[in-house]
Amino acid sequence: MYEFEKIRSVIIRGGTSKGVFIMKNELPSEPATRDRVISSMFGGADDRQIDGLGGANSLTSKVAIISVSRRADADVDYTFGQVDVKTGIIDYNSNCGNILSGVGPFAIDEGLVEISEPVTRVRIYNTNTEKVIHAEVPVQNGKAAITGDYAIDGVPGTGAKITLDFIDAAGSKTGALFPTGQRKEFMTLDNYGDVEVSIIDVATPAVFVRSESLGLTGTELSHELSVEHLEVLEKIRGTAAERLGFVDDPDEAVVKTPSSPKVIMVSESRDYTSESGDVIEEADLSITARAMSMQKMHKAYPVTGGLCTASATQLKGTVVHDVCREADSDEDIVIGHPTGKMKFVVDIEDSGDEVTFHKTAVARTARRLMEGHAYVSKNIFWQTPVHEEEESHHKTLA
Repeated sequence: MYEFEKIRSVIIRGGTSKGVFIMKNELPSEPATRDRVISSMFGGADDRQIDGLGGANSLTSKVAIISVSRRADADVDYTFGQVDVKTGIIDYNSNCGNILSGVGPFAIDEGLVEISEPVTRVRIYNTNTEKVIHAEVPVQNGKAAITGDYAIDGVPGTGAKITLDFIDAAGSKTGALFPTGQRKEFMTLDNYGDVEVSIIDVATPAVFVRSESLGLTGTELSHELSVEHLEVLEKIRGTAAERLGFVDDPDEAVVKTPSSPKVIMVSESRDYTSESGDVIEEADLSITARAMSMQKMHKAYPVTGGLCTASATQLKGTVVHDVCREADSDEDIVIGHPTGKMKFVVDIEDSGDEVTFHKTAVARTARRLMEGHAYVSKNIFWQTPVHEEEESHHKTLA
């Protein structure tokens, strides 16, 4: 007889990330117990995640918890959790747009929504940000289409094009587009002096800094940042977290809110060689950027961070707008990242006194990789509660 509980789960590659998708009713309702179960599924506090489903990387250590929505404006509720590879702690303080791209296909294939062909619109309520996103998902023979001719840098081959339209994306976590009330502000950093940043909240809160302010070109790849640069970027992120009220002390951010806000370096568009050896040309880009993911450089680019970046290119007086190549009003914003390019469609009016968002959208692909059961020791369900310091990570799901 097995001394395990079985948790039905699905592994989906969403955009340039990979996550475990679980129906909410498969998990314990008590937050601390639920998080112990999820952590165990991923491999616990082991940076190899050898005894679980995690991929030993922040981009492949993600969970999506799904349920049918009770809201009139949504079909399904989606809660994102970033599972820390080293500690197993789950951070619910942000959304993940790459994993989001798998939610529509999951809902269709699980029979959670009414299907129409050739495209089904799935209305997704993200509980992390309390925002609604519309996913336009190609459907074939009653299932989410997998094959197609749409390619995204950072993923081999092509797939069916899934369009994500973020509704009312500004103020996703903080309730304000400029949550500190400023379009630019300064942080005083050891060895760098006063560094200019912009803190903006569109789809996710992010703090932006010019690469040149840190002595970088902006074309660095994931293995090229020094320990000093990683530490100063985390200091910037932690200071932003304090200014947003996420933590009382910047040094607490790495433990209490390791994935939010995001910290992103931006620079003028320029030629560089990608992680895969491809030449990315300046003329094809609106801006060059590097985003951090769980204290390391994101090897591609986060969707929510990308929407925030693309939106910021249209917001006058921000450090992002300052370095962005001027684009025509109907032109996509193209961000150059370590693996290649990423396109965004943003339609924003900024009068200076008032900002109006008409559209914030991006296209991704997704593919179901596996479905089955994860085995979790029954002992996990009856362990003593986690340490009081970890309680801030727990979230009561809608």
